[in-house]
Amino acid sequence: MTATDSLAGWLGGRSDAQLVTLLQLRPDLAVPLPSSMAVLAARTEQRASVLRATEDLNTLEFAILETLALQGTRTAQGGHTTGGGPPRSEDLHVQLSERVSPAAIDEALERLTARALVWRDDEQRWHLIPAAAEALPWPIGSATEIPDTLTEPEVVAALAELAPAERALLDKLATTGPRGRTRDAAPGTPADRPIQRLLARRLLHWIDDETVELPVTVGQVLRREPVTHPHALTPPQPRHTQLAPTEVDAVTAGEVGELLRHCANVLEVLGQVPAPALRAGGLGVRELRRIAKQAGIDEPRAGLLVELLAAAKLLEKGLPDPPPDFDATEDFWAPTPAVDAWLQAPPARRWATLALTWLELDRMPWMIGMRDANDKPLAALSLELRTPHAQRDRHTILSLLAEYPSGTALDPADIGRVLAWRQPRRRRNFRPEVVEQTLAEAAAMGFVGRGALGSAARALVRGAATDVTAAEAEMEAALPEPVDHVLVQADLTVIAPGPLTTDLQHGIALVADVESAGAATVYRISESSVRRALDAGLSAAELHALFAKHSRTPIPQALSYLIDDVARRHGQLRAGMAQSFLRTDDPALLAQVLSAPVANALALRSIAPTVAIAQAPLSEVLEQLRAAGFAPAGEDSAGAIVDLRPRGARIAVRPAARQPYRPTPPSAEQLESLVTELRAGERAASARSGHAVRPDGTRTNTAATLALLQLAARVRRSVNIGYVDAQGVATQRVVEPLKVGNGQLDALDPVTGAVRHFTLHRIASVALLE
Repeated sequence: MTATDSLAGWLGGRSDAQLVTLLQLRPDLAVPLPSSMAVLAARTEQRASVLRATEDLNTLEFAILETLALQGTRTAQGGHTTGGGPPRSEDLHVQLSERVSPAAIDEALERLTARALVWRDDEQRWHLIPAAAEALPWPIGSATEIPDTLTEPEVVAALAELAPAERALLDKLATTGPRGRTRDAAPGTPADRPIQRLLARRLLHWIDDETVELPVTVGQVLRREPVTHPHALTPPQPRHTQLAPTEVDAVTAGEVGELLRHCANVLEVLGQVPAPALRAGGLGVRELRRIAKQAGIDEPRAGLLVELLAAAKLLEKGLPDPPPDFDATEDFWAPTPAVDAWLQAPPARRWATLALTWLELDRMPWMIGMRDANDKPLAALSLELRTPHAQRDRHTILSLLAEYPSGTALDPADIGRVLAWRQPRRRRNFRPEVVEQTLAEAAAMGFVGRGALGSAARALVRGAATDVTAAEAEMEAALPEPVDHVLVQADLTVIAPGPLTTDLQHGIALVADVESAGAATVYRISESSVRRALDAGLSAAELHALFAKHSRTPIPQALSYLIDDVARRHGQLRAGMAQSFLRTDDPALLAQVLSAPVANALALRSIAPTVAIAQAPLSEVLEQLRAAGFAPAGEDSAGAIVDLRPRGARIAVRPAARQPYRPTPPSAEQLESLVTELRAGERAASARSGHAVRPDGTRTNTAATLALLQLAARVRRSVNIGYVDAQGVATQRVVEPLKVGNGQLDALDPVTGAVRHFTLHRIASVALLE
């Protein structure tokens, strides 16, 4: 570390690698390219940039900033430290050593130095960037002075005993700022005044006759923030419970099974009846309640799933194809064509898609139903649920869990306290309800089991955001192996003792309805479910073979009779397109249909003893004939039974609307190039110039510029040129001309040794260096 007597000089003494690190930590300093170290130093001291740079500082680092700020104030007022002037590292060790180790102090100083929030002069004394004192997340002095405040339980007990007027005063200070001015703070004020009562209870601190201050702990309790006092310079140690990693993975795998099943249910519900979108674009409370009821889940879970599916582009807003049965003049929420491929994917891959979507989601689904500033409930899929810091906070909470060994469960309150100590400026983002709700969502997503991070989620959190291969493999290992058998009961129920293989799942879903789901799924076989399988093109023989092959229990006689009975009646009456037609081998059956009331509803007309046509769509013909007690089957042009079950509506994915702006940070190579340009500009600014020419567009002046450059090339003299690039950015640089001609200057860069090319008409000034 090179020391100097100014910030610009100190920055100039930093190595290229250290400057690259600075620009990575504070990318706003690089835009636009600073022309010299003096410009970079000025940007480093700007208040907005300093506040951004302090967002990630921890309590110890802020305590050091506060110590330097107080020392600077005392020095300005005539005070002094050992030897006078700003403190050295040894002085900070002495002041803070009772609460934290010298090694931790030195590490914190290195992190502050890397961000250029502090710097050292020639005498190894630390200087503070002035604006850094404004970034303190507490009143100045809170971290360095001995605290005289109540503990969290004492504050909670004292607040419960306050009168409304006293509580209102504290709430006002908690929301607007810790200090307030009042004449009631002066000595001699009656003791029954609210300010005096609060001072007596130590819920306010006296500053002077007209000023009081809200203690840090009291403010944190009032704002429902995690309570950590700035005087504590070591991070809290969370309580933890150690569980077996296999137990945690088993719990998360069970949650993933429920997640995938419920998502499929929600997609099916919206495929059958798309949900009208609100004018503002969200999903109404009534529609969310309908989805929850039909999918068999509660409303909060339904809200989470629709948010998740919409973010994964499995749900979209628009006009569905085919349109719903009612008039479709507004947009609807319905599944997209991507649903079909997603449903056919392996379970681990389906989970990985949803997991990555949730991890990168910039919304907070748990806020659905809460009240906004206008006391209106927040709707699912509405714009109001977007929170810019949601993704960052979710990553922060899960990353803390990932720091501990597999199977370690942490208490949510302790998670909030640790993160509030690490990022005190963001402590409001880690309020107890935020951490609890985030962990609840993580549990529902299969990330967390019994408070501990699962193996698949650990791989996803620690790995690259775009590489989910490892997480998918971990989840595939955690999920139970699919089974290829079922247990058929005498009461026509079918028990699946685990997740079924894909082919078996498809077959059972055709011939039976889910009655209850869980680790073991119970299906119910009925006449309508058997007819559904026959409608899909299966024959009675195929259904018998399905159960004979996969049932570990004897096939009940009642099931065989049911399949044969439904199959015998199924398809005796066939429907086709005329708009629709009916045909049968039994003239008496067709006569019975034509004499029934349903014939008038469908406008049936006999065209042969065994054939009739209808003026209604085929789906309506089948539906009404079945409602009238008949058992028709649909057929194609060759007479084969076709599957006419409704497939559900689909909505095409819209082109991505305006996405929230997320600037791409520059790469290390780009920053290294930028530092090289900065060094060149700095040398140009500090070089002593001799003869100079500044072109003004005239022929004479242009000739003088060419002559000066040609002279420098002949005698191998360096020049300081002012150059304006194609983006209009003006820079100064020192180069050694090699050749002038063809409208450009070829010159050697003395720093990199590379030959650079400059367009002559973009050179704004030329000066020979002495």
